[in-house]
Amino acid sequence: MNSIPEQKETNEQKLYKIANELLQTEKAYVTRLNLLDQVFYAKLLEEARKDAFPMDVVKNIFSNISSINTFHSQFLLPDLEKRMGEWTSTPRIGDILQKLTPFLKMYAEYVRNFDHAMDLLKQWTDRSPPFKAIILEIQSQEVCGSLTLQHHMLEPVQRVPRYEMLLKDYLKKLPQDHIDRRDAEKSLEIIAMAATHSNSAIRKTENLKKLLEIYEMLGEEEDVVNPSNELIKEGHILKLAARNTSAMDRYLFLFNNMLLYCVPKFSLVGQKFTVRTRIGIDGMKVTETYNEDYPHTFQVSGKERTLELQASSEQDKESWIKAFQETIHIYLQKNETFKSAFKDVEEVTISELGKRAPRWIRDNEVTMCMRCKEAFNALMRRRHHCRACGYVVCGKCSDYKAPLEYDGNRMNKVCKDCNSILTGNIDSEEREGKKKGILEVSSGSCDLGFGRKSDVHELLRGCRSNLCYSFCNGSFIRRQLTDGMGVRRWFCTVGSTITLYRPAGAGTHVDVL
Repeated sequence: MNSIPEQKETNEQKLYKIANELLQTEKAYVTRLNLLDQVFYAKLLEEARKDAFPMDVVKNIFSNISSINTFHSQFLLPDLEKRMGEWTSTPRIGDILQKLTPFLKMYAEYVRNFDHAMDLLKQWTDRSPPFKAIILEIQSQEVCGSLTLQHHMLEPVQRVPRYEMLLKDYLKKLPQDHIDRRDAEKSLEIIAMAATHSNSAIRKTENLKKLLEIYEMLGEEEDVVNPSNELIKEGHILKLAARNTSAMDRYLFLFNNMLLYCVPKFSLVGQKFTVRTRIGIDGMKVTETYNEDYPHTFQVSGKERTLELQASSEQDKESWIKAFQETIHIYLQKNETFKSAFKDVEEVTISELGKRAPRWIRDNEVTMCMRCKEAFNALMRRRHHCRACGYVVCGKCSDYKAPLEYDGNRMNKVCKDCNSILTGNIDSEEREGKKKGILEVSSGSCDLGFGRKSDVHELLRGCRSNLCYSFCNGSFIRRQLTDGMGVRRWFCTVGSTITLYRPAGAGTHVDVL
């Protein structure tokens, strides 16, 4: 039986197909713009007018989305629909797209505001139950397509490059002497320029989109949506048990600053995981291992945990090892650059802290917080100066005040480290977390078995300055060892002496080692 030969698509048909794709994607785009403007924005504004939350917050989140929606729904889309209806007599789109170019400034404003909008959205979703409830209720509707508000807000950022791609394809098929050639080329020139200016923002939003997907896969329990986080590699892996070397199915998310070691979770809708361990890249090592029973194995060792893993093939193993090594190398490189930039900076000594005005590090000399190492951002993470040490730190790390002797003991903004040294207080996050130290004991918040908490102060008062010095310089070590009796032991170094404090009945036993 002879097959019917495929009819070759003509150039005119290809041009029509591209123009029609532009129309169809524009219809879908306007639907999403309407969802953002007429549903999310309108509903949140309505509640804001009832004083449920600030109206300015809502307006700053959605920026100029109403103007963008008006232009596309009332002008560009109707023009495209009309043109496709008369394509036989007027086969061109360049003249219509030229109408878009004066309005690209609206996109520049939206893209500039995007990071700030994401930050506000996260803040108020966490802070305001009514705000969160409205968003969740709308997201549950069929019109949202099981996507979050953040996903839909990415659409305007990605739309301009889409126009550029379609126009390039259109011009490739367009004859040199075609009547639409000049208009199409002029439109592409302006649109391409706008797309180029948005490239950095687009890369950020694509990364953010991926982070949002991971956030949802982790059951919205692990906060990975941070502009400083960048996904390097992800995939299934087998974990070898330490005792019986049985292999268990696991999933890894490798970021530029951490590894999430996850367990797959049963789900009817998409992949879901539970985070078993978060391992920091700082101090991480990866080595190839050899196991006769289990081929393609390697070991990832971090401060938090060591994992022996098995890849699906030798190629997969090499790919994982390479990804880990490159990530560790880049992380160390950035850290060294950060440290070397300030190795010659004159620092205020511990004994002078608060007594002498520090030399302020210039804003343009740093790209990340000098305490937590999080990257600065003009909108989301701004620079602040500690008035005690002069370091450039983020808002979170500078949310403290302490009296400074050189300023007449007036209260000044200081970083969290200087606050601990100057006041002897530790912030609540450290108090609740794993970073508890001797400063917490010296403030009387821990009972080591003394009859009175004031005894703690008496015992430590004599070496308070030494303890502060040791704490700041990392020579103070706190270890909590637990035996069958649940005994706590505290080790501290003062000079060359190691002193152990531990409970002993009603009193306190002190060993000098």
